[in-house]
Amino acid sequence: MVQSAPSAEAIHLPKTSESDRLKRIRHTMSHVMAMAVQKLFPNAQVTIGPWTETGFYYDFDTPEPFTEADLKAIKKEMAKIIQQKLPVIREEVSREEAQQRISALGEPYKLEILEGLTEPITLYHLGDRWWDLCAGPHVETTAELNPKAFDLESVAGAYWRGDETKAQLQRIYGTAWETPEQLAEYKRRKEEALKRDHRKLGRELGLFLFTDPVGPGLPLWTPKGTILRSTLEDFLKQEQLKRGYQPVVTPHLARVDLFKVSGHWQNYREDMFPLMAEDDEARGLEQGFVLKPMNCPFHIQIYKNELRSYRELPIRFAEFGTVYRYEQSGELGGLTRVRGFTVDDSHLFVRPDQLASEFLSVVDLILSVFKALNLKKFKARLSFRDPASDKYIGSDDVWEKAESAIKAAADTLGMDYFIGVGEAAFYGPKLDFIFQDALDREWQLGTVQVDYNLPERFDLEYVAEDGSRQRPVMIHRAPFGSLERLIGILIEEYAGDFPLWLAPEQIRLLPVTETVLDYCNQVASQLQALGVRVHVDQSGDRLGKLIRNAEKAKIPVMAVVGAQEAEAGSLSIRTRATGDLGSLTVADLTKRLTTAIVEKLPHL
Repeated sequence: MVQSAPSAEAIHLPKTSESDRLKRIRHTMSHVMAMAVQKLFPNAQVTIGPWTETGFYYDFDTPEPFTEADLKAIKKEMAKIIQQKLPVIREEVSREEAQQRISALGEPYKLEILEGLTEPITLYHLGDRWWDLCAGPHVETTAELNPKAFDLESVAGAYWRGDETKAQLQRIYGTAWETPEQLAEYKRRKEEALKRDHRKLGRELGLFLFTDPVGPGLPLWTPKGTILRSTLEDFLKQEQLKRGYQPVVTPHLARVDLFKVSGHWQNYREDMFPLMAEDDEARGLEQGFVLKPMNCPFHIQIYKNELRSYRELPIRFAEFGTVYRYEQSGELGGLTRVRGFTVDDSHLFVRPDQLASEFLSVVDLILSVFKALNLKKFKARLSFRDPASDKYIGSDDVWEKAESAIKAAADTLGMDYFIGVGEAAFYGPKLDFIFQDALDREWQLGTVQVDYNLPERFDLEYVAEDGSRQRPVMIHRAPFGSLERLIGILIEEYAGDFPLWLAPEQIRLLPVTETVLDYCNQVASQLQALGVRVHVDQSGDRLGKLIRNAEKAKIPVMAVVGAQEAEAGSLSIRTRATGDLGSLTVADLTKRLTTAIVEKLPHL
């Protein structure tokens, strides 16, 4: 059913963060590109040019946008520079010296970058022909760069400093590797990624769309896409009910004061949609309403509505709650980065003595979800705070308790994990699940967070066994994470070939002639009554086209129906996963279909 992933023997493509040598190669290659651009386009001004996980980019301010022909010319010039075997020379200069040299070049962006640098100020030269402000690292000479192991990939718009009110720049993306074989493998995977691109497949399969009148980052779900969403939601809702979760529903917006108490307004404001105030005075006083970026403050209000007893805990509230984040337009990407998305959010209010067992139970739920979705390649990240950063709320003692609890749980489970310093939420540390897809790309899906801070900020209590008032601990968790991102990932992981239980259309009946339509509709009604998602193709096309259309739509099961089948009360079954199954009675097919769907088998 699922398109084959790259073989285990495929060439390993290390990320920049995994290889110091690749970091130096890619960073130097960005300088080579900037030098080539300024030689071919003398009016181009450079801004920043960092490495990325698979290559590099540089932002330029140019009078005219770059074309595909320009990229070819730039690449050719880069190869010439590499072959000149120029030394890469590091130079330390004073701020005044750097300012004089930059002013002489007439590079205003470099002057602005210089203002934010601390000494020593370092320059990197490519021979005696070109230089830029840079902290490194770089290779020692361009002779270490392979002219057959890099490529220029695309041009995109980018705002200076990521600010839409500032100048629009031209960003050239490139990729660089140690060997031509790595470059070839990278290109092969990119081609495969294009075939699996959820934006392309989502459009072809009729699952979702984006429109200009609605706005970027705000997906519209078609009937088929909504069935896919609902199937995933129903699956998790049933799992949660089995585990003692209580469903709740909360509004899409609230008074800004709610988020001032939680700390989101102070710490997350740039990612929130603007304040909706009744007048300018209220806006100045920061009074009014905001679209919610998180569901947790709402669940806290439900908890706080009545005094809780220690006997009631743990309390587990769950909601598929839509939240809104004001992502920059350049950061949007199909379903994986949107402005309005649904989180399978739950907040557990537990006694301190219940924290360990509840945390382990949540992880067990997440792992069972991954198993049902056949997501096997993932790793765990313990997302802790950066002690040097001031973006986190709460005391050191509270953070140490929360981080220790997460680490203890991961150790108890024997999980293979790594620690991500600085990856914590502003209110608490997390256990994040990083999924690796069929093309070795990484995505964050499920997350579990331990939070001592919000119960403190909202003054949450419960009555302990001795009659005293005690503070509960909160666990934030989301097995799916963003439902939109999950669906985007699943589309690409399955290449659109959803497992039978998840497919929006599970079986399509293909009538050979109009005379068997009544029989087809009777069979469809029986299947629909049992919850099977079935469709009768009444287009009147020839059988060959009926089959091709069903294949193109990636329908898991097809049933060819002719006069012989109608007379015998049978169906000729063909599946995408296993091919021709021959003739089955309606009763036999019904039993096999419903069993496979209930047991969440990948195919019939």
